[in-house]
Amino acid sequence: MSLSIGLIVDGYVKLNNRSALENLLVHRRELLQQLNCVTGVDPKPAIAQVTQDITVIERALAALPRQ
Repeated sequence: MSLSIGLIVDGYVKLNNRSALENLLVHRRELLQQLNCVTGVDPKPAIAQVTQDITVIERALAALPRQ
């Protein structure tokens, strides 16, 4: 996990901001979809990073109470 995504997710968790986490998750999933369509360069490192980000966000969402 990158330090930046960890700090962002931690901040949203402390603020109990589920909607911001959900928006971040949607963005990362869209980014992953776009990376999977990339040709001409090797997107594997970026795909691995975005996948890790998604895992961190999903764990944070699971830890937050439902609104």
